[in-house]
Amino acid sequence: MSVRLKLTLTILATGLATALLVIATVFYAFQRFEHEITYQRARAFLTRVVGEYDNIIDLRERNPADFDAWLTSLVLFDPDSQLYLLDTEGRVLATSAKVTLGPDFRVAMGPVMQSIGPERAPYVMGDDPERMDADAVVAAQPLRRAVIRTTEPVAGYLYVVCHPGDKAASRWAAARSSLGQPALILIAAIVALTTLIAAWVTASITRPLARLTRAVKSVSRDGLKSGEADVALPPIGRDEFGQLTSVFRDMLATLRTQWASLHRLDHFRREAVSNLSHDLRSPLTATVACLETLDTRLAATAVDRAAAQEPRRLIEVALRNTRNAARLVQSLGELAKLDEPEFKLQPVAVDACELIDDIVLRFAERARLAQVGLGAVHAGAVPAWLDIELFERALANLLDNALKFARPGDRIEIRAALEDGKLQVSVADSGPGIAAADLPHLFDRFYQSRQGVAPATGEGGKGLGLAIVKRIAELHGGQVSVRSEAGQGTRVTLQFARRPENL
Repeated sequence: MSVRLKLTLTILATGLATALLVIATVFYAFQRFEHEITYQRARAFLTRVVGEYDNIIDLRERNPADFDAWLTSLVLFDPDSQLYLLDTEGRVLATSAKVTLGPDFRVAMGPVMQSIGPERAPYVMGDDPERMDADAVVAAQPLRRAVIRTTEPVAGYLYVVCHPGDKAASRWAAARSSLGQPALILIAAIVALTTLIAAWVTASITRPLARLTRAVKSVSRDGLKSGEADVALPPIGRDEFGQLTSVFRDMLATLRTQWASLHRLDHFRREAVSNLSHDLRSPLTATVACLETLDTRLAATAVDRAAAQEPRRLIEVALRNTRNAARLVQSLGELAKLDEPEFKLQPVAVDACELIDDIVLRFAERARLAQVGLGAVHAGAVPAWLDIELFERALANLLDNALKFARPGDRIEIRAALEDGKLQVSVADSGPGIAAADLPHLFDRFYQSRQGVAPATGEGGKGLGLAIVKRIAELHGGQVSVRSEAGQGTRVTLQFARRPENL
């Protein structure tokens, strides 16, 4: 989810929540207003009744049978209100309601005292003996006996219970009709308008961030080789996005400078290695040829073979070192060639198993002389797109390593299969294995194991053979991995894309 959408949804949710709170507040205020109006009417009614009849207690004592009917006549035109005569403890003595109450039925005195207290309450909610709930607006007035003394104690209370009833329902209906549909339409229009404005403002604010994101993606996709004009950065402003753009522009310029410097150094390195390999290959080849000729002639012309053994031993040492140096120079040249950005694979559709069989035949005689079993295990044809020369070079390096450290009686197996649409080629041996400390660096260039059992490379132990294997796997869109335990053998697995991406 984008930042724009998150901000717009947040503003929309806030607007909806605000609208709901406004509606709830309006209806709460209307309900409170209704209670206050009802309470004021009830107090005014009780004040008027007590002002006209100051002997209500005496009337009830003189004629208790007709007193309930008299109370009913007082609220005859207001059927949603009921009058009750209470004693000083809240016991109901008489009522205008039609419900029959028990002889000791009482109402809570808290609302009564709150209604007649010195502090004026907006409204009071109390007990309704008729409906047996406390959700009614109540009011009360103290009653005294009709005597001249003004200090006469309170003899009872006139208690009125008011329900909204049909009038309130009609008022609520009027409120809903006046506030409901028009208000909802207005609120929906306001929310929609504010959401559109918020979306427009959010898009305007985050537009530089979106352009900066596209610029970062462009650099990630095309790399630092693309020119500065190819990266569309937003204009630099004075806000935070402008500062971020300025910092990114400076960082990109620094990275381009460093990249250009590294690219030049890498080009010089590869060119130097390639030139050095080319310049050394011819003299080393000539030196090997001269030493081999000298050794042959010395062996053919020597009269005293015992006297010729020492010169021949020295020639053999020189030959071995010169051949190792020649192989090292060849590997350096190959690795420099594989590292060239312009280097392209030459893949063709082949059966990987046929190439593996050819490699096995090439190393069969060497394995026989070393008393090591060598074989290829595959169930059938494994079609793949491979650069034949590089593929054979990678397998040759792996087999050379395995044979170099294999013991008589060990076995080496090569397996090929298609797994998850990728070519998996593994070279497994039952040799001495590789120390755990050497495994993370096994494919590093020029890394040489300090353990005698660690197969550093097949290039005279100079640490380039497995680096070439890794580079070949990468060029095929794959990777190389190794599993080994000291004394348990080693398995190196090459993974190739079944069809390279550049085809």
